[in-house]
Amino acid sequence: MRLVVIGGGILGTAHALAAIRRGHEVVQLEREVEARGATVRNFGLVWVSGRSSGELELTLRSRQLWEEIGGQVPGVGFRASGSITVVRTDAELAVAEAAAAAADAEDRGFELLDADRVRALNPALRGKYLAGLHCSADAAVESRQALPALRAYLTGTGRYTFHSGAEARAAGGGTVTDDHGRRFVADLVLLCPGAAHGGLTRELVGELPVRRVRLQMMQTAPLGEALPTAVADGDSFRYYPAFAGPALDHLNREEAQPFTAARHRMQLLCVQRLHGGLTLGDTHEYDEPFAFDVDEAPYEHLTAVAEELLGRKLPPVVRRWAGVYSQSTDPGALVTRARADDHTWVITGPGGRGMTLGPALGEETADLLGL
Repeated sequence: MRLVVIGGGILGTAHALAAIRRGHEVVQLEREVEARGATVRNFGLVWVSGRSSGELELTLRSRQLWEEIGGQVPGVGFRASGSITVVRTDAELAVAEAAAAAADAEDRGFELLDADRVRALNPALRGKYLAGLHCSADAAVESRQALPALRAYLTGTGRYTFHSGAEARAAGGGTVTDDHGRRFVADLVLLCPGAAHGGLTRELVGELPVRRVRLQMMQTAPLGEALPTAVADGDSFRYYPAFAGPALDHLNREEAQPFTAARHRMQLLCVQRLHGGLTLGDTHEYDEPFAFDVDEAPYEHLTAVAEELLGRKLPPVVRRWAGVYSQSTDPGALVTRARADDHTWVITGPGGRGMTLGPALGEETADLLGL
């Protein structure tokens, strides 16, 4: 078959990869010269630890696919680094204990470590804390270089063509027209628009059960030492469905987040890039219109928490940015798939799990559509 994939982010590229792996031919269009959306504005984390039990099977499949991709495409920067969620209070410790004792803890690679064992696993964590929940299944890729590396790999198959700076203006009946006046004929068209819910997306399928979410993040200069695992703080328990239960209810009831963290719906996530710098975040904002500038208070909070856990000053911050991603509002859906006609589908809304689940969602779509 011949497919046209509209959208050059991780979701579109993962669908192109799934089709190529099944022997099909793919033309991919990206309206920017290079994708500039949520795909390149995230941590690059393949985050098994926080996904709900209902998502776990697909998440573990995606983790497996990322490892396979990393072996075939070294440029994506895959590493099976795992993570440690560091806990600083008794109430956070109770949540970690419940997670480590859950029925799916072994599947996630959960193990509760005391402070000494945390420091043995990740010597960079020299600060103050009680314990850490280790997840050996978590991993990371390099979000800023993964897409070019994947496209180079796909191009090498001889069955893939990428058109940058090409905005799809019309799609239907198996034909896509871009803003250069070019027509692409396909057996199947997959529109993966990211957070662009208007325009062509709305023309094809109307209003979707999705919302946009804004976040703020930052990156430091090289740390000067290895951070062997990704790091999260106890506030991350509040935002990931894997940790729901009585212990989390007690945490939310008895321990309020600091004002800035609560106002910006924050957690600390921290991962080291291959060049040695740290990517830190993030915040959650749901009410539009979103601000066009960034707020300094979240960065100050992230810096303070990270320095407390590391027991040292952070290197200088060299980049700050905001991003917007698309999130399905259907609690039972990992992604929104909407059929426009017999040849055209719109796929969006993975939320903050697009990088984690991308390869598996591409594979799942291929199965659903009989590719």
